[in-house]
Amino acid sequence: MQTIPDFELAATGHQRFSSAAFKGHPYILYFYPRDDTPGCTVEGQQFAQLYQEFIKAGYMLFGVSRDTVKSHEKFKAKFQYPFDLLADTDEVVCNHFAVIKEKNMYGKKVFGIERSTFIMGKSGEIVHEWRGVKVEGHAAEVLAVVKSL
Repeated sequence: MQTIPDFELAATGHQRFSSAAFKGHPYILYFYPRDDTPGCTVEGQQFAQLYQEFIKAGYMLFGVSRDTVKSHEKFKAKFQYPFDLLADTDEVVCNHFAVIKEKNMYGKKVFGIERSTFIMGKSGEIVHEWRGVKVEGHAAEVLAVVKSL
């Protein structure tokens, strides 16, 4: 299993997320392209609907994108997400997880986040991963895997 280097990111709620602080505690990171866009909103809402189930299963949940904390705060408040959003504005963590991919947007090649989710184990290792995620039903699929671990 792949282990990711320790990292820290600014988070909503005037906090900092530190992966080192989660040693001994499993958590989920879901990477999404952009705050307040249709697919990212639906994905966040689906995770929010199941949030208490993730907590009951012993897993914290965090969304990650390249947007700023200020953008994240607005997005989180608008949709009342119960989990924190992490700001990877310099793409360091995105690169640790290799989620930056070349995309074709309106005929132009751009680099952006490939929608991906990672279940992180107690030792900071990736226990399960999804890449190229399709939004519909994804949160429920992640929850099913978490409950099976």
